[in-house]
Amino acid sequence: MKMGPQEFLDWPSKRITLLAMSGAGKTTLANKLPKAKWFHYSGDYRIGTKYLREPILDNIKRQAMQVPFLRDLLMSDSIYISNKITVDNLAPVSTFLGKVGDAAQGGLSLQEFKRRQHLHHQAECAAMKDVPEFIHKAEDIYGYHHFINDAGGSVCELDSPDVLETLAEHTLIIYIKIPPTLEQTIIGRAKTDPKPLYYREAFLDEKLAEFMRQNNYTSCETMPPDEFVTWVFPELFKSRLPRYQAIADQYGYTIDANDAASVNNEDDFIRLIADALAKQP
Repeated sequence: MKMGPQEFLDWPSKRITLLAMSGAGKTTLANKLPKAKWFHYSGDYRIGTKYLREPILDNIKRQAMQVPFLRDLLMSDSIYISNKITVDNLAPVSTFLGKVGDAAQGGLSLQEFKRRQHLHHQAECAAMKDVPEFIHKAEDIYGYHHFINDAGGSVCELDSPDVLETLAEHTLIIYIKIPPTLEQTIIGRAKTDPKPLYYREAFLDEKLAEFMRQNNYTSCETMPPDEFVTWVFPELFKSRLPRYQAIADQYGYTIDANDAASVNNEDDFIRLIADALAKQP
């Protein structure tokens, strides 16, 4: 969706997709908008509560079955297991994705890791294709006129034009670009607290082979799970930036992460978006 700044200001039902690397401030920016006026749609929340709900619970149960005390209770239907995913707590999704590496240290085999990656890809595509339906629901059921889609950081990895075209048809896509001064901060944060991530399979195969060659691993199942995640994040970060920018150039607009961080309220947000539309053809 493309429009001019005045057209955006006059738009009675503003519908925006925020696109950025994790850590760029998408959720923080979305939370600056009044919840009484804006429906907040979280792609990751939708993935966890709808499309990966059963695989996530199966993974938790599989772990619980290894504990004799819990196994007996589960087998006798004495307890049930659920997860508590919220917009602010997506740990069950990350835990399900997991990390490839030594099983004794909590790692996954490459085959299982790729299976979960594939499930996540399908789930993320489906969650983004649900956006038009939720725009309608938000207004029809709850009376929201404005809609913010807090998209997952891996949307740029999906290689699914129909997903992007759906988002562009129904929302204004805004890419939050991380300036060079903040890049090392985000990379450093990821290195000190490595989290499970989604990778394009071609990227994963290339970088995993490179990592194993550099570190003399003959099998990825022998390496500590955090090692590859820590090593690969800067490579992933670098590979995603042009992908985000290409999406913004074709379908939307770009704002600076520092400018996004300076937003304090809805008026600041509207002004920031209008300025971005005015600056870009």
